[in-house]
Amino acid sequence: MSELSATAVPAQPSENHVPRRHWIALIGGLLGAFMAILDIQITNSSLKDIQGALSATLDESSWISTSYLVAEMIAIPLSGWLSKALGKRRYLTWTTALFTVSSLLCSFSWNMTSMIVFRAMQGFSGGALIPLAFSLVVQLLPIQKRAVGMAMFGVTATFAPSIGPTLGGWLTENLSWHYIFYINIPPAIMLISMVRYGLDDEPLDLAQLLKADWIGIVTMALGLGCLEVVLEEGNREEWFSSPFIITLAIISGVSLVYFVINELQHKKPLVNLRLLANGHFAMSCLAYLILGMALLGSIYVLPLYLTQIQRYNAMEIGSVLMWMGFPQLLIFPLVPKFTAIIKPKYLVTFGFMMFGLSCYVNTHMTVDYGGQQLIFSMLLRAIGSPFIMVPLSLVAMQGISKEQTPDASTLTNVMRNLGGAFSIAIIATLLDNKTREHLAHIKASLPAVNSDAWYQLQQQAAHFVQTGSDSATAMLQAQASLAATMQRDAAIMAYNDVFLMMSAFLAVAALLIFSSKSE
Repeated sequence: MSELSATAVPAQPSENHVPRRHWIALIGGLLGAFMAILDIQITNSSLKDIQGALSATLDESSWISTSYLVAEMIAIPLSGWLSKALGKRRYLTWTTALFTVSSLLCSFSWNMTSMIVFRAMQGFSGGALIPLAFSLVVQLLPIQKRAVGMAMFGVTATFAPSIGPTLGGWLTENLSWHYIFYINIPPAIMLISMVRYGLDDEPLDLAQLLKADWIGIVTMALGLGCLEVVLEEGNREEWFSSPFIITLAIISGVSLVYFVINELQHKKPLVNLRLLANGHFAMSCLAYLILGMALLGSIYVLPLYLTQIQRYNAMEIGSVLMWMGFPQLLIFPLVPKFTAIIKPKYLVTFGFMMFGLSCYVNTHMTVDYGGQQLIFSMLLRAIGSPFIMVPLSLVAMQGISKEQTPDASTLTNVMRNLGGAFSIAIIATLLDNKTREHLAHIKASLPAVNSDAWYQLQQQAAHFVQTGSDSATAMLQAQASLAATMQRDAAIMAYNDVFLMMSAFLAVAALLIFSSKSE
């Protein structure tokens, strides 16, 4: 290919022709989305190490994830406007550079306050990389090749969160927690090089910067930012018994209502909410919400279960979760071929059904249900996820023009992230409430099995006597052991309830897509 043909607009020779430089730019953009999504989860396995190194409390360390997610949620709706005003090439370069610098600064953090500030910087710059990658798929590829691009984007959106805890755990166990931030540097350099080679430079549109929808920007940032904090921190703060949560909820509610009113009336809105008038697109956004709930919810609840019930360390958790991630790499290349012969909505329905089935398989867990027993459900999830992401993107973009793509990408990504935030909040609250409920039921049922419980208590006491305790101490130890067993069993039943809830949501999503009139 000559230099002339490489730099020409992809037009006349063939509608299906995509210049090599555009493929390179697209791969660079997808690499950026992969890094941004990976960094949401990668710190989860290392929180205890970071907490110890920075002399922080458990509540303070929770803000390592919360600050990233809040900043990311604010950045996503801004990405469409900023990419138009600055140009995609310039915006991707600048935001990737900021992401790299903030990653380095995270590794140099000297206390928890500095870590939270740098993680917020990282989340704000990373939040731009996700919708920009999605936009590049639609804007650089003709419709005949779009399924391939969506499959590539799907790898970033579903594979990255699956391997985040695995990679983070391995780096922390074998090197140190600092390396979960160092690993962003080589791909960031590649990304900048690929984007600067593959995309044409666009002039700065200062008028668009100065005449921005500032009311929309402020109300969006306040609304989504406060909502994310409420969802992330609500359970730890005991929800609306906390003045802090009540205040943020009021600010969020008022801001979001005003944001919606402003966007529907503004001539050049920050986010084009009028796209939701398209029935297919609105339905797809709801499906993205449920997808976010399932993806991030499962990534949240499984490590929690393995830590609390099975006492797994970071490496052992990673060895289980990899079964949800790596098989997807074998399936994603096949999905574009299926989209050519099967209607996308049927593929999405199949994907949601498989994901729902994988959650339902986990609704009958016992104390013996460990990593080996979870592999089957992980494989079902790995089969289902690619069949959701790629065809759902095609369904969502039906009737959406190239000019509307940045706004459509913003809305779908916001919905997926909101789904994840809602899911984590619901799961954390449900686990607490259901554990207490099941524990009360177990205690109430003790008189009915009094003889068995008393026999077990005596057996435990005899064991502690043999290990050197006196009879009174042994009985106290036996009672404590029985209480711990009841607490553990109550928690397992609560986890079963959570997976049942997730399978119900996924069944609703499958029914919603199947009954739609989309192609």
